[in-house]
Amino acid sequence: MTAPNMSLGIDGELRRKLLFTGLALLVYRIGAHIAAPGVNVQALADFINNSAAKGFFGLYDTLGGGLTRATILALGIMPYISASIIFQLMGGLIPQVQKLQRDEDGRKKITQWTRYATIGIALAQSYTFALFVERQIPGAVASPGPGFLATMVLVLTTGAIFVMWLGEQITERGIGNGMSLLITFSILDRLWPAMIQMVQYVQTNVVSAIGVVAYLAIILAVVALTVSMTMAARRIPIQVPRKVMGRGRIQEGKKTFIPVRLLTASVMPIIFAQTIIIVPGTLASFAPDSSILRELQSFFTPGELPYMLTFTILTVLFSYFYISIVFPTVDIAENLKKQGAFVPGVKPGQATADYVDGVLARVTLPGALFLAGIALVPFLVSRGLGFQSAFGGTSVLIVVGVLLDTIAQIEQHRTLRKYDSLMMKGRVRFRGRQQRYI
Repeated sequence: MTAPNMSLGIDGELRRKLLFTGLALLVYRIGAHIAAPGVNVQALADFINNSAAKGFFGLYDTLGGGLTRATILALGIMPYISASIIFQLMGGLIPQVQKLQRDEDGRKKITQWTRYATIGIALAQSYTFALFVERQIPGAVASPGPGFLATMVLVLTTGAIFVMWLGEQITERGIGNGMSLLITFSILDRLWPAMIQMVQYVQTNVVSAIGVVAYLAIILAVVALTVSMTMAARRIPIQVPRKVMGRGRIQEGKKTFIPVRLLTASVMPIIFAQTIIIVPGTLASFAPDSSILRELQSFFTPGELPYMLTFTILTVLFSYFYISIVFPTVDIAENLKKQGAFVPGVKPGQATADYVDGVLARVTLPGALFLAGIALVPFLVSRGLGFQSAFGGTSVLIVVGVLLDTIAQIEQHRTLRKYDSLMMKGRVRFRGRQQRYI
């Protein structure tokens, strides 16, 4: 009778986690459709869709924001992401921050600093957005002035803090990484409007039925390839020697490995590259009289050859830069040396670090080229099929990566609970000098 009750309790715990995660995501998506007070959403959307800053706002919305709709959660998770990236990069550049990242108390301090930085970034972004809406878009604000600015800053900053809190609650009490899930469901929320738009394209003969089939086939191929590349990894073999622990105890040697994934940097190089490329167009919308900015904007027209070449080069460069920050080979070599472990055929210490660097250099290049290619697929699809693609390579990478990670966490949770249930079901006998039962 004990085992069935235990099983029900375990299933109930996982069910509660999934239910909490679903409710939290539902609350987030409801808030992402409530417009901030005092803003003409239609005027804002029309202006952004016809301006050079469309790429910037589109990138922001892809990462969980809702600036084009001026919602109460318009800033989304972006302030927290920006603060996290800042401290992550500081960890690779500033030894004091890197030291804090190595122990539990230091990581707690960095987490607290990240929250404070999130509030500061949210204040700055909300004030800048309020000024942009008030001064750049005619008719977007019914009652401009200090009252509108104060209201927008308060609403948007509070929304960003709430989103940060909600993501942390999902991570702590639900399943999966809360911040990543918020971004993922922001992307999935746009699937239904995209499907409606596709039906309208077919009804108005913008695209044929064969074009729709080809489009769906391309999407399936991209998703399948993305799953394969996300899971692909180069395994660096590690040998742990036999150790004498004392009192006659011996820890046998074992073989393990360090996984080096092809997409270790994930979508970060794409985000960095897109941010730099869309800067001229964004600045041109604020300074329309600048001939230099207009020329740069025309040079970096999305989908054109200069844009794609520049984007590919930037993606490769940022891939190497980001991996050098998040994958410290010197620290890995030192930790292996302290544990007595080694890479077969490679001397411990600096030689191991150089070897891992070489592996990273060979693995990063195909991964970076794949990232650039997957981000450029929508432009090629739009040009080949004759209509604007509704999906983006960045979105596919985020959704696939997050869903795979969430599924892995669910399986890990179930495996752990099954193991605990097995240990508590009955008696397990240990073999040794003495036989004991539990």
